[in-house]
Amino acid sequence: MIEHFERFPGIGPRTAQRLALFILKQPEKNIKDFSEALLEAHHNVGHCKTCFNLTSEDECNICVNPERNRRIICVVADTRDLLALERAREFKGLYHVIGGLISPMDSVGPELLEIKSLVERVSKSDIDEIILALTPSVEGDTTSLYIGKLLSPFTKVTRIAYGLPMGSELEYVDEITLARALEGRTIV
Repeated sequence: MIEHFERFPGIGPRTAQRLALFILKQPEKNIKDFSEALLEAHHNVGHCKTCFNLTSEDECNICVNPERNRRIICVVADTRDLLALERAREFKGLYHVIGGLISPMDSVGPELLEIKSLVERVSKSDIDEIILALTPSVEGDTTSLYIGKLLSPFTKVTRIAYGLPMGSELEYVDEITLARALEGRTIV
């Protein structure tokens, strides 16, 4: 059981051991409920046919929500990024999950991502803005440039600002983050 937990992302040997010991202390009903929930999720969760978010329906609850602004789409690499943006409760538009980032070193080209479906979606809809919310890395920058070139004939394409986290000290911030913070400065 410990070896299986160690295969999970972010779980090291100690955490895997703690999880295994915790499960062994649980009543049998809790363990059965947990295993049934895992199997049910594995069998029933797939991708939204519109935005490729995870869902147990044809379309996710964000895509079917009539309260969302359908003229703005935020592009994210994966569902974890979508969930992080949703926790902030600021973005009220729709999403498109591309499923990763372009990375030639890892043999991930644009054809392996949901970029073609994004272009089709934007070209067939009346979209005011595409917001690229991709990781500030070489792969994220490459993917953003690629998507930006494809979508700029159809609509305005922007990228989220990058900069300093709240509570950070300038003397400890790396040069690239400081440079991006200066580039993305706003009027007070």
